[in-house]
Amino acid sequence: MIATFPSLKIDIEKYPAIKKHLLSFGIKRLEQTGKEYKVNDETIKARKKTTNKWFETQDSISYWDDFSKQKIVWGEISDRTKFCIDLKGEFFTEATTFLMTGKSLLYLLGFLNSKVSEYFFSKIGTTTGVGTVRWKKFTIEQLYVPVISIDRYVYYDTIVNSIILKQSKNEDYTEQLTELNMSIYQELNLTDEEIKFIEKYSESI
Repeated sequence: MIATFPSLKIDIEKYPAIKKHLLSFGIKRLEQTGKEYKVNDETIKARKKTTNKWFETQDSISYWDDFSKQKIVWGEISDRTKFCIDLKGEFFTEATTFLMTGKSLLYLLGFLNSKVSEYFFSKIGTTTGVGTVRWKKFTIEQLYVPVISIDRYVYYDTIVNSIILKQSKNEDYTEQLTELNMSIYQELNLTDEEIKFIEKYSESI
């Protein structure tokens, strides 16, 4: 338990170890009054004034529950697509890890890990100082993802689940991955020449 949220209405007395740790910083630092105090000849300013309790976060964090939902997670720095799905609502604490919640996660997972996505992002994504692609949220939001029918969602759920299952068993899933990429080429109505171009790009990185 790193932070407490006002919406959870936590009773701090039920968590004596956390209370003790927080109080080690001094309640005058943690209280939400905006006041200034003199402590050992040092000026201490409390956090900004709110109606929250001294141990709670200052602002309402409405998205805190998203961390416990099923989500797509990825690391920021990579030349290859490395999107994974968390189906158990687990927590990830690495500083450059991002997450995506919502509907149609398996379809999005398939698309984001496709060769088309990899190629598109090489054109719109930012890079590190040594040229490695950075999968930043604001550039991922610029990717064009085809809107598909409900039947197609069911199809992608099936094929992506098949890939996930084979990965978990350390089985070869090349056939399913090829099918996934070919299906996405179809959704985008790419020509044979365009497909060959993207395939060649994928082989080069």
